[in-house]
Amino acid sequence: MELISTNPVTGEIVWKGNACSDNDVAAAVENAHTAFKTWSQTPFKSRQAIINRFAELLQINNEHLATVISQETGKPLWEAKTEVSAMAAKVPISIDAFEKRTSTFEKDMPGRKSITRFKPHGVIAVFGPFNFPGHLPNGHIVPALLAGNTVLFKPSSLTAKTAEETHKLWREAGLPENVLTLTQGNRDTGQALLKDNIQAVFFTGSSQTGVIINEMFAHKPNVITALEMGGNNPLIVWGAKDETAAACLTIQSAFITAGQRCTCSRRLIIQEGAQGENFINSLVEHTQKIRVGEYTDNPEPFMGSVISHDAALSILKAKDDLVNQGAKELVPIRLLKENTGLLSPGIIDVTGCETKDEEIFGPLLQVKRVSTYGQAITEANNTAYGLAAGLISDDEKLYETFYNQVDAGIINWNNQLTGASSGAPFGGVGLSGNHRPSAYFAADYCSYPVASLESESVKMPATLPPGLDFIS
Repeated sequence: MELISTNPVTGEIVWKGNACSDNDVAAAVENAHTAFKTWSQTPFKSRQAIINRFAELLQINNEHLATVISQETGKPLWEAKTEVSAMAAKVPISIDAFEKRTSTFEKDMPGRKSITRFKPHGVIAVFGPFNFPGHLPNGHIVPALLAGNTVLFKPSSLTAKTAEETHKLWREAGLPENVLTLTQGNRDTGQALLKDNIQAVFFTGSSQTGVIINEMFAHKPNVITALEMGGNNPLIVWGAKDETAAACLTIQSAFITAGQRCTCSRRLIIQEGAQGENFINSLVEHTQKIRVGEYTDNPEPFMGSVISHDAALSILKAKDDLVNQGAKELVPIRLLKENTGLLSPGIIDVTGCETKDEEIFGPLLQVKRVSTYGQAITEANNTAYGLAAGLISDDEKLYETFYNQVDAGIINWNNQLTGASSGAPFGGVGLSGNHRPSAYFAADYCSYPVASLESESVKMPATLPPGLDFIS
C-alpha cells in the first residue's frame, strides 16, 4: 500500500513510499531478535558512543531535520528547531538517568554478596505521534537502545519523512543493522507489529488507541506497556495580580503547537466577578493578536497549522457542538485558508453547559467560571484524564491546596502548562497513562532488575536448618 505525507497548508507531497506488509513486519521482528543477541552484549560504553554520535549528527543537521518537521506538521520553523535540539539534549539526560536509575548495586552478606543488575527486555515496539514526530519517539528509542534493547519504530503515517530522516542519522552514527528498524505504515502495520513476538510496547497517542493496546496485552503480563495518552488538562487562574503575565502564560499553555501538545490546557477555570472578567478581557485581547501562518512566513508566526484539513474540520465541529449546547464564543475559531489546517486560536465560554470529557486536540480553549476556589478544584478534577494541571496565582497557600488535591502527573505553578523538563518524569494518571512515566524515568521501563546471591566458591553453609545431617 502506498503512503503519502503532505504539507498541511500547501498540500505539497513531502514523502511518498510503501507501507510495510505483514510479512515485512514479521521479518523485521525476527531480524530484531537476532540483532538483540549481539547488541545486548555490546559493552555499554560502545552503545553510548554510537548514541552520542547520533546526538552530534542531530546538532549538525538541525536545520535540515527541522525543515522536514515543519513541512510535515505545519509547525513554525523556530519550534521545529527547538524540537531537534531537544532530541539531541535527550541523549546526555538519558545516559544520566540510565546510570543513576539502573546501575548495578551490591551488598555484602556473610559468605556471599547480594547483587542487583538490570537486563534489557528484548525487542521493543515504539509508536510515535505526529505532533512531535522527532522528540517524542526519540524519548523512548534513546533509553531503550542504551539499555541494550532492539527497537521497531512505527511512526505516524502523517510524518513518515521525519522518521526516515532520523533513521538515516542513526545509521550514519554507526548503529548496527536491525538494531533500530523503521516500519512505515498505517493501522494495519501497527496491528501486525503488536501481534508479533515483541517484549514491550512504548506508545504515545490518543487514549482510545492506548486503551486498545492495554486490552490487547491484558493476558500477556510478560509484555511491558508504557502508555502516554494525553489529557483534558485544567488551568486555574485565581487572584493573579499581573493579568498580562497571566494571559501570556495561558496563551502558551493553550495555543503553542496549535494546541497539539498533550499537555496543552483544554479547560480554563476562572473566578466569577470583576477579577475574572478583567483577566478574560486581557486574554481575549492578546489572543486576537497571535500571529498564525506558514513555517516559511517572515516574520515567523507563533502558531502554525494543525496536522491536516480533516483535523481542522473535527475541531470546528467540536466547537459547533459546544455552541449548540449554549456555549458562547469569546474569540471565534475559524479556518484561515480553505482546504488547509490553518486555524485561528479560539476561546469559548462553556459555563453552565454540559460538556464532554474529551481531548479536543487543537487551538480551542474552554472557559468555565466558578464562584469559589473549592469549586475550581472540583472542576479541575472533573475529568477521567490526569496528565497535567496548572495554577496561576500569587497565593502560595492556594498552590499548596491545588498540589495536594488535584490529580495529575504534572502540576505547574505560575508556569505554562506545556513546560515540562526532560530531567523529570513525564506521565499522567487516569486515562492519561499507566503509571510508567517517560522522560527521565523512561530508564525504568527499558530494563528489568535481576537479583542474585553470589559466592566465589562452593562452601558448606555456616549453619544448617534442623533435619539436615551432613558429615564432612
